[in-house]
This record gives sequence, structure tokens and C-alpha cells, in this order.
Amino acid sequence: MNEERIKMLIKEDQWMMEILKCAKSLNLPDWWICAGFVRSKIWDTLHHFKERTPIPDIDVIYFDPTIIDEIEEKILEERLKSLNPAIPWSVKNEARMHMKSNVPPYTSSVDAISKFPETATALGVKLDENDHVILTAPWGISDVVNLIVKPTPLFTETKERVEIYENRITKKKWKATWSKLEVFHST
Repeated sequence: MNEERIKMLIKEDQWMMEILKCAKSLNLPDWWICAGFVRSKIWDTLHHFKERTPIPDIDVIYFDPTIIDEIEEKILEERLKSLNPAIPWSVKNEARMHMKSNVPPYTSSVDAISKFPETATALGVKLDENDHVILTAPWGISDVVNLIVKPTPLFTETKERVEIYENRITKKKWKATWSKLEVFHST
């Protein structure tokens, strides 16, 4: 599987395209839908699942340093819920999320994605002006398409971040859903 195949899988998925079009309609700066939305589609396909694996939320991110109030994110979530109330929307402005993550400020949404805990989760998609699917993968797609779960470099730097990665692996129980995964531990 390559980047073009991933984009085609998403383009052919009516549910995913509807979600992307809802997010695009907000006209947010530097917006992406990321993490499990993309990763789960790839892993479901590679495991030949007939049914979509449920995901807890749809992560819409954007980058706007001019309005970093969390209330704005909640307003945007409500706008998305009015467009599609069946979706568990989660909206975050990455211009403020570095404070929550205790890292230096991000420079863009893609910079923030590059600092997600796992390389296989550090993925994002959006639609361009012609509704073509755009994919970003700061650490490449090799790990996600080879069913490898390992930490991004940021989550190997300190004991605290290693623990965050390890706790996520335990909590998410991805291998119970996608049995072919190879999970690498930091410890």
C-alpha cells in the first residue's frame, strides 16, 4: 500500500468523505482530520475487515494563533454537530495544544501531528479546493502500512513521555482489534 492507495481508499469511502467535507466547510486555517480516522482505515483494510472498526472520536485539528481560547474549539464542535450529529467530533487548535503537551510551541498542524505519540498515528488528511484528498505523514507511511506501532522520537526522549506512550499502548489495546500488529515498547 502506498500514499496514492491510501488516498483512494478514503476517496472511495462515502462516510469518510462526508466527514472531510463537513470539516472543510468550517474554512479553518491549516485544518486536518488526523490520527485514528486515517490509521484505523488503513489497518482495517490490511486486516480485510468487512466492517469499519469504531473510533472514539473524529479528531479535527487546525492552527490559528490569533484565537487560542478553548471555547472557540467547543463552538466549532457544535457547528460540526449541527452538520452531522452522529459523529463524535473533537476539535483542537494546535496553536495552543503545546501548553497541554508541555512541549515548545508548534509551528503548524503538521508539526503538531509529527509530535503525536506513535508514528502510525501521526497521519492527517484533508480536502483541497477541488475535494481531492491530501495526506500528510511526517514520519512516512511505512510503519502504518507494515502494521508497526512504535513511538515517535519525542516519545523516546524522557521517562515521562515513554510512560505516556506505554500507557497508551496498554489502554488502546490495538493488538486485540488488529491482530497482525507488531507493537514495539520503549522499555
